[in-house]
Amino acid sequence: MAIAVKRKLSGSTDGKPIKVAATATPGTALHTAVAGTTAGTYDEVWLWVQNNHTEDVVLTIEFGSNSTDDNIVRTIPHQSGLIPIIPGLPLQNAATVKAFASVADVLSIVGFVNAITD
Repeated sequence: MAIAVKRKLSGSTDGKPIKVAATATPGTALHTAVAGTTAGTYDEVWLWVQNNHTEDVVLTIEFGSNSTDDNIVRTIPHQSGLIPIIPGLPLQNAATVKAFASVADVLSIVGFVNAITD
């Protein structure tokens, strides 16, 4: 029987939003996944972003890899909030999720992980 435990992002203080300060790789740290590669043990990552800036901002998510081929890039409309950006993707082996933006300190990311074991 699988067990899921909801946890805050490891890059978050007390579950608060994480301000995206980085404007290039390596990005602002959002989460580091569970260590190891045991089958059935992983973090399911859920992320949302808000843009408090007066202009659209390009957000890049470095999901689990240092390769730019794996980056997720999305333009976030100005003065908009809680736009889903990672819809429960699995991650393990201490892989990291980082973010950088075309403008520093105007995007905030919130989310959680479901720590899954079966």
